[in-house]
Amino acid sequence: MAVNLMKGQKVDLTKGNPGLSQLLIGLGWDINRYDGGYDFDLDAAAFLLGVNGKVTNDQDFIFYNNTLHASGAVEHTGDNLTGGSDGDDEVIKVDLSKVPENISKIDFTVTIYDAEVRNQNFGQVSNAYIHVLDETNGKELVRFDLGEDFSVETAVVVGELYRYNGEWKFNAIGSGFSGGLRALGLNFGVNV
Repeated sequence: MAVNLMKGQKVDLTKGNPGLSQLLIGLGWDINRYDGGYDFDLDAAAFLLGVNGKVTNDQDFIFYNNTLHASGAVEHTGDNLTGGSDGDDEVIKVDLSKVPENISKIDFTVTIYDAEVRNQNFGQVSNAYIHVLDETNGKELVRFDLGEDFSVETAVVVGELYRYNGEWKFNAIGSGFSGGLRALGLNFGVNV
């Protein structure tokens, strides 16, 4: 049975699951209160970060235009341009055994594509979640439902995998940003 987390809660992933390596990070959402004439395109991304909380280079930013990390550890499976489907809207695969030693955490984010032009924000999004599944058997290990805490934000750091004493843990973050993908990139040290 999956562990349901609240914002700020952390849980061990590998300590209780020896040999766990292949993960699916599924992100999903629904759109509400919007009739602006544009599709609502949300984009998931992953930032592979060093101990300083920054990428070591721009290739540590995995998203729809850079879908596979050089190590093979993180792969974005594709861009869903409209959302609205049942289940996960976007999925990122993680192979913990391939994560380079200089990477101490992987942050998972969701941004709204072209949010300012389209006058869109996370106040118009509902039922947003992230969950972590064991890819080998499809078992849901962790789930974090974000709730309705956002209004004008156009980007959210949803959660992160991080190393602690040789094990991998998951942290439910749920931190919003204004400024979309550019703001996140600057925060994590990507050249934008």
